[in-house]
Order: sequence, then C-alpha cells, then structure tokens
Amino acid sequence: MSTTIRSFLSSLMILVFLNSFAQQKEYLLQFKTTKELHRFLSYSKNAIPLVSAHRGGPVKGFPENCTATFANSIKYNPTIVETDIALSKDSVLVMMHDNTLDRTTTGTGKIENYTYQELQQLYLEDNDGNKTPYKIETLDEVLKWGKDKVVYNLDVKKGVPMQMIIDAVRRNKAEAYSVIITYNANQAAEVAKLAPDLMISVSARGKEDVVRMENLGVKADKMIAFVGVSEPKPEVYEYLHSRKIACILGTMGNIDKSAATNGDVLYYKLIENGANVLSSDRHIEAGIQLMMYADDKKLKSKHIKIQQVQ
Repeated sequence: MSTTIRSFLSSLMILVFLNSFAQQKEYLLQFKTTKELHRFLSYSKNAIPLVSAHRGGPVKGFPENCTATFANSIKYNPTIVETDIALSKDSVLVMMHDNTLDRTTTGTGKIENYTYQELQQLYLEDNDGNKTPYKIETLDEVLKWGKDKVVYNLDVKKGVPMQMIIDAVRRNKAEAYSVIITYNANQAAEVAKLAPDLMISVSARGKEDVVRMENLGVKADKMIAFVGVSEPKPEVYEYLHSRKIACILGTMGNIDKSAATNGDVLYYKLIENGANVLSSDRHIEAGIQLMMYADDKKLKSKHIKIQQVQ
C-alpha cells in the first residue's frame, strides 16, 4: 500500500473515530494475574503494539494525570497510561508531573508546600490553560479506577520513596496492571528488591545496560525497556528482543512533531522497525496506526476487550 493511500486512510479513520466510534466504545486491557501481564508485555513477534498515553493523554478539556482523561483516552485504543506521582506536604501521593502547580492547576507554588486538603481547593487546567472541573487525584484513586481498564506506567517523581509506591500498588491489589518506571540501574535494582513480582520499565539501550541491571538482581523477564526518544540502532532492538524484552520508544517531542508534519504513517513504520510500545503525546493518531498494524498482521489478544458504552 502506498504512503499516500495509507495517509489518506489514516486521516479517514481519525475522522470516523472522532465523530462516531470513539464515543461508543471503550478499549480495555484486562489481566487476572501479574504473570498474565508479564507475558503480555514480554517481546513476541505476535504481540500487539500499544500506545502509551504520555501523562494520560491530555487533550482540550482533559488535563494531565487525571482519570477523566484516562477514560477519554481508552475510547480510542487500548492504552498504557503513563502517569506521574508527586508527594504533598503531608506525604499524600498525588498525581502531578511538575514540581510546581502553576502550569497545570489554578494554584501557584511548589506542590510540596501544600497539604492534600489544600490541594483539593484547586482545579486542574488543560494544556491550553483552561480551567476544568477536575481536581488533583491521589494515587489510590487512580489505581482503583484503572482495574480492568488500563495498564499503568507509573512515573515516580524525584523525592517520592519507591516503598510508598509499592505499598500503594499492594494496597489496591494493582500488581496485575502496574509497571514501575525507573531511570537507572540502581533504581531498577531497588524496585526489584522491594517488589520482585512487579514489571519494571528500565532505561536500556543494549546488552551492557541489561547485564548491569541483571548483576544488581533485576530479572530480564521483569523488564520492559525504554530505548529513548529517538530510534535506536537496529542491533539494540535485536538484542533486547532476543532476551524477550519489549521496547518502548518515546515519540513525545521530535518524533510526534515529525508525524504531525509528514504523516502519521510514521508510527506504523516505527513498529515495523522494532518498537513495541510508543509513548506519545499524540496517542489518538499513534494508536490508530498501531491498530492498523495489528489488523494488517492479524494480531489479537484475549486481554484486549472492546466494550460498548451507552
């Protein structure tokens, strides 16, 4: 199929989704056990590629890191939700990316200077700065909402103890739909020691990184590898796939901009080249391409449920 035809079909599918089907369906990810999640997220040539909605998939009227936004995202495609966790003054785990409140809420100043009750007086704003009816949520609220709906990729902000995140996952029995993001080998080793049963997103761009983490006690079968925000060399994918490690490519930033300018078929090509998950700020457009890929390759999974919405 030519690039021109595929780009046309992609645009047509977006219009159909936005004007009809998107409001009638939910795409759900459902797992009964952590082992089911691990198998699903391990590399296989028959695995369905997934979009990871960066910060939950904010769009106009739907702010970052909010369950209303997550609920909107799953109307378009099966979704891994990347979401950010910060700590309030009184040590409540709350959903927030920035260290300050200025960009994403009606408040100002550092989040660490506010108690949870004080934060509840604020409203979230969307990425255009519009006030929404939504409030800052806790990690507990988010984890409760996500069961049988999404897989979470939990981004733990600086200064938040990993033990608190693990405790929240345990408390909400969310092990079968939670992945913990780590940024270096020592963080990965800490999570592996605290929770050897949980899946970990690790920064890995090849054999050296994987071996370093294995030497620190991180099991390869619990890894999903973030390979960066630009395409790695083919041999990176080849090695990680040989270890059954699936690869997350961050398209937020330059790759998303390139797709917006040159055509969304780029997302399809990124999967063909070896990526398994795309972490994107354009989750709707990327997700459509990934579902086209799955349809072309006749890929299916019992863990993906499509539910009609009244």
